[in-house]
Amino acid sequence: MHKTCKLLLMLCLVVFIQPIIAQSVKFSLSPEVLKPGEKGVIKATLIIPEGKKQTVNPKDPEYFYLEADHPDLILGKVIYPKPTQVVSEEEWNYHPKVTLTLPFTVKQSAKAGNKQIDVLLSYNLCYETGMCDPPEEATATLSFQITENELIPATVSEEEADKPNKIARNETVPMEKSPLQETKPNASHSLGVILKYLLFAFLGGIILNITPCVLPILPIRIMSIMNQAQKDRTKVLNHTLIYALGVLISFAVMAGIFIALQKAGESVGWGLQNQNPGFVVTLMAIVFVFALSLLGVFEITVPGMNTANKATSRGGYGGSFFGGIFAFLMAISCTGPFLGAALPFALALPPVLMLIFFLIIGLGFAFPFLLIGFFPKALKIIPKPGNWMIIFKEVMGFVLLVIVYTQLKTLLLLTDGEYLLKVLWFLVILGFSTWLYGRFVKVENSKLTQWLFTIIPLVLIIFATVNYLPFTKTEKIEIPSKSGELIPAPHTPEGWYVFKEDILNKALKEGRAVFLDIGAAWCKNCMTNEKTVLFTDTMMQEFKKKNVLLLRGDFTKKDETLLAWIKKHGRAGVPFNALYIPGEEPYIFSELLSQDEVINALNKIPAKAE
Repeated sequence: MHKTCKLLLMLCLVVFIQPIIAQSVKFSLSPEVLKPGEKGVIKATLIIPEGKKQTVNPKDPEYFYLEADHPDLILGKVIYPKPTQVVSEEEWNYHPKVTLTLPFTVKQSAKAGNKQIDVLLSYNLCYETGMCDPPEEATATLSFQITENELIPATVSEEEADKPNKIARNETVPMEKSPLQETKPNASHSLGVILKYLLFAFLGGIILNITPCVLPILPIRIMSIMNQAQKDRTKVLNHTLIYALGVLISFAVMAGIFIALQKAGESVGWGLQNQNPGFVVTLMAIVFVFALSLLGVFEITVPGMNTANKATSRGGYGGSFFGGIFAFLMAISCTGPFLGAALPFALALPPVLMLIFFLIIGLGFAFPFLLIGFFPKALKIIPKPGNWMIIFKEVMGFVLLVIVYTQLKTLLLLTDGEYLLKVLWFLVILGFSTWLYGRFVKVENSKLTQWLFTIIPLVLIIFATVNYLPFTKTEKIEIPSKSGELIPAPHTPEGWYVFKEDILNKALKEGRAVFLDIGAAWCKNCMTNEKTVLFTDTMMQEFKKKNVLLLRGDFTKKDETLLAWIKKHGRAGVPFNALYIPGEEPYIFSELLSQDEVINALNKIPAKAE
């Protein structure tokens, strides 16, 4: 089994690594050995992903060009190939790849020796829908050699090389294959990097089991498996495998959502689902219904399906499958400490590899249960069934109600008090509907009664959903402020200010260090970091000693500016904490902070910045 898993993983990596490498920029210089007066060309081939195109205005190629500079070379005009599609005189499209050529001539005065030249390709890809990515740049350093000096008349003058480049519209440049010199970041990764982030994904999946969102429900599922083990231990493995299947299918669906957003050109980041009121209400309703079930308000009993009910009670495979799905729903409200570092990598992957990445997360999430399945003796450490299980189940029901309360608080931050009252009324109707179902849909009642009180609760729930849950987004009212003005950050101790990029840059120019905290009310790790580390009296004193400017960004509601800043630093979501020291690279902290980690970073601030 172990060897088979390894072979499958290696096969997946070999088969699917090509889509990553295919998204690249390839540079080449030929010939690589030249004499003074000889000509050569620099080529840059942009390989364009499926569903995208490179658009250029031939009269003004502002965002798609190739440039280089070297004191020993006279550079000519950039040559653009014939377009794949001519939309108009001002719009050419290229797909699936395009090669730009930059001719050059070696100066007569060039000295012999090994040389290097820096080249740059600027491009911005667009989707078929018309949406375009921001301009990007790919660079490479190419090597060539100049041999002994021979007087060969130059055909291109230095004065001509200084003239503005113009497109040679009618000249087609062959798209030759060339060695891969350098690829743009996040477009190509070595096997070692892929394995590293897959390990992060697997560990992050394991750690999701102990987050506050998931931990309350895991003992319930373990007790269910334990009951099955008391009756037929051979079924333990089947239950854990079916639980894992529910988890993996759920993570596959999540991957599909991110892939769809990626295809649509949407900016994606982990945790954005918690900024969607619809997602929060849906998850809250599911948790609320499960809490009522644990408290004994109702049990799922489909009318007229007694035989199926008995089979389920004996095997409970459906319970194991949906237990995996429910655990997943709880998990995505929390970000594991290891997961945040790997998610930016995943969100930049092509669809197939993104799917594999999320499945690895799911495999890590289900791993503890798989261990129980393969080693059922581990169940011996769990106490034997008894009345304590009923008490424990009911206590877990109240724990889930606490989670509902926290989600209501999140919803209040995302919406307003009026909408929150509508959601509360929806929960009342939802609770009443489940009570009707649990009270009357019983085996001892007639089939007509069972069907009637299955339909009535469904109608009530649909009515409440249609009438109370639609949400109309209100425009955010920006409070005008002067450039560089410090605005106290809400819900923080004195000394924290609202994050603005110009404020951060101004402080750095003045030689002052800056600590940035970007968090959200729905982020459990953010709240933990702030309560136990950042907002404590001890840490505030440390910040004051070092004269650190404290800035905070509120990511509770979707904020494209904050998301762009986070992704610029290689992260995909919150918590995001960074220390900016003038003249140095920013120090990005781990997602779960400790006072020692922050103090050690503060000690790196030079005395002049304090």
